[in-house]
Amino acid sequence: MRAQTLPAAAGWQWILSGFAIFKRNPPMLSMLVISYWFTVIFLNILPIVGALAASLLIPGLSVGLMQASRNLERGQPVGLQTLFGGLKENTKTLLALGALYLFCTLGILGLSALIDGGDLFNYMLADTKAERLTLEEADFVLPALLVMALLVPLMMAYWFAPILAAWHRLTLGRSLFFSFVACWMNWRPFMVFIAGLFLIAGIIPGVLLGLLLSLFPGAQGFITAIVMVLMGLIVAPVIFASFYACYRDIFGISEIA
Repeated sequence: MRAQTLPAAAGWQWILSGFAIFKRNPPMLSMLVISYWFTVIFLNILPIVGALAASLLIPGLSVGLMQASRNLERGQPVGLQTLFGGLKENTKTLLALGALYLFCTLGILGLSALIDGGDLFNYMLADTKAERLTLEEADFVLPALLVMALLVPLMMAYWFAPILAAWHRLTLGRSLFFSFVACWMNWRPFMVFIAGLFLIAGIIPGVLLGLLLSLFPGAQGFITAIVMVLMGLIVAPVIFASFYACYRDIFGISEIA
């Protein structure tokens, strides 16, 4: 298994491939993505152990969405069981990946607290607008830069790790290593990919929302809800499918033994 170095244009092609996969069965992929988010949200609202449980299961659920994308591309059956089927593949390593990511993320936020006294961490955890307003005067620049500098390599190591652990049976260390190397080798297409995601998930919906609100100013709540629903039913599934296309092209693998 070797990662390929792709041209920058591949980043946009991943998004187009994601849309092509989505068109194979839009209702099914949308349903799976919504089920994914509902599962994560439900676990997070559970007291005490909810956030930990969600973190542990996210790698396996992500593998389930990648499996659904692969099946759709091949014309194979896809159902709700596909989403949760990812939890059965190299389960111990997937759980370890979730735990490690949570531990590292909390560690990074903990380091930022040494700089700003925990203001950034408290702002992220604030439940109400009033709580956020009391923290908005704090200087988040330096701690935010530190968080970004540490989160980027963490995300690079984690990006392909669940797939490599589940489909290739790699160990925890090897899946993180090969994921990081693959992202490093393909930083150019990833930059284009990130820009493309910003376009389809940020700029285009924002422009559409602004245009509709200017035409129908009295229906702000309804129009905002419609745009958000379209984001959940179309944009989010396309993005998840593009993650699979990213893996497929970089590792040059369409069939897993």
